[in-house]
Amino acid sequence: MLIDFRQIPEMRGPGMNHGSGEMSAQVFDAPEGKFVIVRIHPYGSIGLHEQKGNDINYVISGTGKAYVDGVEEILSPGCCHICPKGSQHKIVNTGIDDLVLFTAVV
Repeated sequence: MLIDFRQIPEMRGPGMNHGSGEMSAQVFDAPEGKFVIVRIHPYGSIGLHEQKGNDINYVISGTGKAYVDGVEEILSPGCCHICPKGSQHKIVNTGIDDLVLFTAVV
């Protein structure tokens, strides 16, 4: 299966799960899982929520923090933040540029 994000329109809206600021996303949803390019815009966040599947977030660019079950993790390019099913987590953009993630929910 090939996923070509160049062919997937970007949606823009408020921070997901009652997060702050704005974010953009390109979503590919399939029976095998959900694959997303996420852009959390400066000073934005994804609010605290319970993970329904295993959430894997690879940091492409930008800086931020993830909180998983109360534990803080620093996000920077090349890092991978994993939130297991049933955990509580949120992600915050701490920089002045977009925090760009490739997310797989399996």
